[in-house]
Amino acid sequence: MLSTTAACRRAPPPMVPTATRPPPVRLDFQPPVDRVLTETVRAVSTVERGGASAHEEAELTTETRFTPSEGGWLLAQVVPRSRLVRGGPAVSVDGGTAVGSEVDTYVDDVLARFTLRVKLAADGTFVKLEAPESALEALHQVLPPGVSAPELERFFSPEALETRTRREWEARYSGLFRRNLTEGQRIWAVDVLPVGETQVAYVLERTVQGTRDTEYGDALVLSLRCLDALPADAPEELTDAWTTAGRPQLTPGVTCGGEQVVTRGRFIPVSRELTVKATVAGALWTVTTESRAKGLQEEAR
Repeated sequence: MLSTTAACRRAPPPMVPTATRPPPVRLDFQPPVDRVLTETVRAVSTVERGGASAHEEAELTTETRFTPSEGGWLLAQVVPRSRLVRGGPAVSVDGGTAVGSEVDTYVDDVLARFTLRVKLAADGTFVKLEAPESALEALHQVLPPGVSAPELERFFSPEALETRTRREWEARYSGLFRRNLTEGQRIWAVDVLPVGETQVAYVLERTVQGTRDTEYGDALVLSLRCLDALPADAPEELTDAWTTAGRPQLTPGVTCGGEQVVTRGRFIPVSRELTVKATVAGALWTVTTESRAKGLQEEAR
């Protein structure tokens, strides 16, 4: 009787609560309409070779507007302010801090003269660059008579500008929208970084870390790292991303780390920081790029 009674008793609750996975996070691409999104963008590069180092820092302020267009979106972005500083490291000057010297370039004038226009699908997929020839036209307007700049002409050519804009957008946002994302899930995109007269290619792996409250609302947090080769047991999604990018030769030894934060409701790229390190032709390159949302204001009419 005692054994039968004991067998019929309900098991006591566990002393340690069972861990549960956080619910999936879903991002829908809903950019702000009739608003101006202001961001600061900064890129710092250092190259070390034979005990010597060179430092360069570029800063931009961008203003972006989204407009519904043909069932999708038109992104229009201008750069009202930009600057380039070369030299370093930082030194104290009269109680302040100076890093190198500011350099005047034709690039600053070009950026101030043209508007980058990108056609996006309803789900945030990159479709095409509108009027890609406008950057090259702006370059020809700022060059003095009789002056040629073949490197800048290649940089601002319609083909190069569209390729670069598409790659940058996809490295940040491909695979994020209109799908359920779970903590620990990985998403891949191929990215390329210019270093000197060449470039390094790598697979950017984005891992879902969860959500975080920001001044722009609840946001998805992604950690970033680089892959310099496809692992033997690469998942199909990783292989597909590399194949879609044209199966580029990945740069051996390239490493990177960083974080990206994107709001869950209205699309706001809150912040993104990525530091890439690579050795090219005997020189160690360290490039840090960061962007931060600085304001979302109603557009003046």
